[in-house]
Amino acid sequence: MAKFAKPATQAASVMKQLQGGRIKSVSTVRNYESRLKQITAYLQEQRLGSLRDMTPVSALGYLRERAAVVGQKTLDMERQALQSMMQHVTHRLEAGKTLEVIRSTAPKSKTGKPGQPTLGRRLAEESRLYSRDQVALIVAKQSPHNALATEIAYAAGLRAHELLTLRRIHHQAPDERPAHALKFVGIRDETISYTVYGKGGLTREVRIPIPLAKRLEATRLADPIRTTDRGVHYQQHYGLGGGQPWSKSFGAASKAALGWSKGAHGLRHSYAQERLSTVQRYLPREEAKRVVSQELGHFRPEITETYLR
Repeated sequence: MAKFAKPATQAASVMKQLQGGRIKSVSTVRNYESRLKQITAYLQEQRLGSLRDMTPVSALGYLRERAAVVGQKTLDMERQALQSMMQHVTHRLEAGKTLEVIRSTAPKSKTGKPGQPTLGRRLAEESRLYSRDQVALIVAKQSPHNALATEIAYAAGLRAHELLTLRRIHHQAPDERPAHALKFVGIRDETISYTVYGKGGLTREVRIPIPLAKRLEATRLADPIRTTDRGVHYQQHYGLGGGQPWSKSFGAASKAALGWSKGAHGLRHSYAQERLSTVQRYLPREEAKRVVSQELGHFRPEITETYLR
């Protein structure tokens, strides 16, 4: 019987070929390596060969099994890690081809782990967005630097760590990506362009309303500081809340103001729904979703749909 390297060794070997050239984000590398290690352990337990032996067919078989026991976020991460490996390392997936998106069927408990969901949990999951009035109540419960971060995240659809990476667009240009002609339609004249370093190592343009941009510029640091969030290092140019500390502040303020919290990521849901409503004045819904997906920084309309629940 053939002997195979340990799961950690196999996963690290694949990521060594992907890191830098194909994947720039440190957090993405870390997440992919963790998922590939899990997949390799499963393969060894089931005596199904090595990680690099996986084909699109066997990968989908694995993902369908996993769908019954893990949530959508984990399932998507494993699919993306396998897809990247097969596209750029083992070349078992043709260029331009992707693995089918498998939907998780695992029930969620109160803690988000597999189990029977409560009625309260099911109702809470119907929508994650916050209204403008709710955001104002939350902001009133936060310290100034976190309050400003909340207002900006709501207005521009930012992730927690992206708040730490804000730069004026003339200081840090966005990466070249396809852009719809109506991207940021309806807000161009009322906003100022910034860039953030987002998920997957993408530097993208975001728009911040002029009054908020003026308040942000008032916090500009004389010299940038090095900030570490969830093990990733950033150069921070503004005295603004962000990352995990801001997320915790948001959750605590939401509970204090509203009696519940849907998490700071709910602000991206709010941005997506409000922007879709605006963009649909100019475009059919499916094309409007494509515009909003570009503004959010994932460039895939099917992901935007998860923000519209």
